[in-house]
Amino acid sequence: MFGEKVLELVQELQRSRDGTMLPFNEDGVRKVLEEMKALYDQNQADVVSTREEGQSGLFSGVQLRHTCLERNQRCLLAYLHNRLAIIRNMRWEFGSVLPADVKQNLSDQEFQWFTKYNKSLASYMRSLGTGGLDLTQDRKPPKSLYIEVRCLVDHGEFETEDGTIIVLKKNSQHFLQRSQCEHLIRQGVLEHILS
Repeated sequence: MFGEKVLELVQELQRSRDGTMLPFNEDGVRKVLEEMKALYDQNQADVVSTREEGQSGLFSGVQLRHTCLERNQRCLLAYLHNRLAIIRNMRWEFGSVLPADVKQNLSDQEFQWFTKYNKSLASYMRSLGTGGLDLTQDRKPPKSLYIEVRCLVDHGEFETEDGTIIVLKKNSQHFLQRSQCEHLIRQGVLEHILS
């Protein structure tokens, strides 16, 4: 029946709603495109035979196939658009480098899109202010400028912006500016202690 292959793609997309990135279903996309080409070719043949032989009984079949073509197109575009939205969210969550397991689930075109998006975002952030502004640093507005953090691993020395050197040892607690330790929190070196 028409549209079953594209429905599988949409169901696969629904399974990845939690933000995980399933591997790109190249085979499924290819099958949908082949089905769309077959529907288009059949429509073209029916239109030609209608013009030449004057068979008006083929119009309902042409309309049905055309509707199936449009549905396949909408579903395929939704599949691709939502995958790109997940990739865009991962750029804000993980930074400019994707984890290896996510990277291997991307198609070549998706990885190229991620690279271009990354460059565009970096260019935009450099253009803000005098020295640029890192928009990925504070994903939520801070409630205070200083936060209490606990070191989860032995990281070694950490130099703050004012030149103070702090030794980050496992289970040590520090009171630091949020802007200076946000990247270490995202890397898993520090954890924010909520009191």
